Amino acid sequence: MWIVKIALNRPYTFIVLALLILLISPLVILRMSVDIFPNVNIPVVATLWNYAGLNAEEMEERIGALPKSSSIKARISPSPWRN
Repeated sequence: MWIVKIALNRPYTFIVLALLILLISPLVILRMSVDIFPNVNIPVVATLWNYAGLNAEEMEERIGALPKSSSIKARISPSPWRN
């Protein structure tokens, strides 16, 4: 509540502070390092199959039964209809 009283008593102070923040923001953004989220190349293969008349469990069994490769570290078969 104290900051509201100061803002009401000294409105020009807060206007100058807001303008100062607006002027300094581009400089800060340009100097910010880009390596916050480094570029990581993770190879991903997405496959979409559509079999009419199959429920989610049968589809997962058919896709999960495909031959496995030693270079594949993870296989995920999500179903948006399963709870």
